[in-house]
This record gives sequence, structure tokens and C-alpha cells, in this order.
Amino acid sequence: MKQRQLSLITSPNWQDYELLDSGNLRKFERFGQHRFIRPEPQAMWQPRLGEDDWVADGVFVPGKNEQDDGEGGGWQLSRGLPPSWQLGYQSLRFLARPTPFRHLGFFPEQAAHWDWCAAAIKAFIQTHKRPPRILNLFAYSGLASLHAAAAGAEVTHLDASKKAVAQAFENRDLCGMQSSPIRFITDDATGFVDRELRRQKSYDGIILDPPKYGRGPKGEFWRIEDDLTPLLQKCRQLLSEEALFMVLTIYAIRASSLAAHYALADLFDNQGGCLESGELAIQEAPLKSGKTDLSRYVAQANFARWCSDIAA
Repeated sequence: MKQRQLSLITSPNWQDYELLDSGNLRKFERFGQHRFIRPEPQAMWQPRLGEDDWVADGVFVPGKNEQDDGEGGGWQLSRGLPPSWQLGYQSLRFLARPTPFRHLGFFPEQAAHWDWCAAAIKAFIQTHKRPPRILNLFAYSGLASLHAAAAGAEVTHLDASKKAVAQAFENRDLCGMQSSPIRFITDDATGFVDRELRRQKSYDGIILDPPKYGRGPKGEFWRIEDDLTPLLQKCRQLLSEEALFMVLTIYAIRASSLAAHYALADLFDNQGGCLESGELAIQEAPLKSGKTDLSRYVAQANFARWCSDIAA
């Protein structure tokens, strides 16, 4: 198996999202026509723009006792900001909205994974003359699922939050993909994978974006430090003999991307293909003034992803 470590992956194909500036532990972003300021502990530098240029429709203010990866705080939003608005990425249409968790209903840096998965899916279809079966765990508002389905996959979309699955339905309808082969499930990820193994089901690709901690619909407790490795091992068993890929993204834990890398390396040691790991990042937009453009990047998450020789 080929291995590439410490890659810096960005998503350059956005039209409706930009990182306008960053610095002083904050980032200044555009989501469609609206601009927002959010905390960013990675941005330990000076902004390129002046403070007067940071004019936003919403500012997320952390709680007084909040740590880097803690919860708390809330949004200060302008009166003219709608509760939600439409954005697009390639053929997708979806809703953006401020949430209590700082983000706006999706993670723009993950578009790099969507494009990578789409290329692998198309290669699989060309080789095997059938759509690959993809399982998307901790799938949230559904953009990875919709993008994979648009590329030709049959997708099982799973999240423990009924609200998240409802958002995924909203986004599906905006895309006009009601007839697409996507199965939406509200369930605990580990419990679902256990049942699929007992049913002797299999998938050609698996996408995981686990939270640091969480609760399943029946009160099941998830803690990434304790539960991720057993789940990855079960997901490996769930992959078909024609396995295409596994994608793991990790946010909000104090760990190197090497942790994700070696977690997958253990699983695919004798499988062939290619394993890549590093950081998902967003790059600042070019300046529209005469100031020096530093082309800075802001790291957002660690990742590791394996693909078979078909897509490598």
C-alpha cells in the first residue's frame, strides 16, 4: 500500500464560500451574500484587512468560560439576516443557517472529500459496471451523501440526530434529488454497523465524520477516544471484497493527523491501494488591494483516506 502523510488539502472550487481574512483568533467568511465572524484558535497571526473591513451579518461570541474546543457562547445577528438562505456547490443546492455550534449547517473544507469520493465513484462504475454502495456515518446535513449520489452511488445516510436528518431531507429536496438512491436513517452509528454485520451486509465505501462526543437516539454515548478505533475495525469488516474507499475526518481533538493515518494503516496494511493523510484547510481569498497576499491557510480538521487501486 502506498502511503502519503501530512498532505494539506483545500477546496478551491467554491463560488458561494470564501475565507475573506483571518487573524487575532478569528476568521472572517462569506457564505453567499452574507458575511460572518467566528472564533478560530488556529489563527494566531494578524489580519490582513483593517478592523473596519470586518463588517459582518453575524458574529459568534464565545462564552466567558469556554475553552478552545468547548461549547457555549452564541450568535449576534443583524436584523436583516434571514433564518436560512440557499447556497450552491457544483450541482448541489443547500441551506446555510447559523447554528448554536458556531457553524452554518455544513463544513466548506469538506468539499475536497466530496470531489475525491466522486472521482473514485466514477472510476468504480467504469470498472465494475454498477453503482458502488456507500455508507455515510455521522452524515449531518447530507452534502457528502448528495454529492456521492450525484456521482452515481447508492448511499446510506446515517445520523443520530433527527434534526440533522431533517436538514438532509431539506437539502435533498432543494437539489431535486427525491428519486435518487439515498436511504436516510436516524440511528446510532455503532449500533447500526453491528446490525449490518449480523445481516451480512456490505458497502464498497464508507465515510466517517465522527464528533468528539455525542448521544445516540436511545441515549447511546459516543466518545471518540474510546469508541473510534472499535468502530473503524467494524467498518473494515463491513467493506465489500470490491472495497473502494474509506474516509475519516476528525475535528476538535488534540491529536496529530498521524493518529488518523495509522488508525487506517492498521486496517488496510495488506490491501494495496493508497493511504493519504494530513489536514483539511481553507485558504484566504486573494486581496483586492495593493497589500501583500500571504496566501495563508487555516487548518480545520485532520483526515485520513484510503482508496483502492481503481481510484488511486
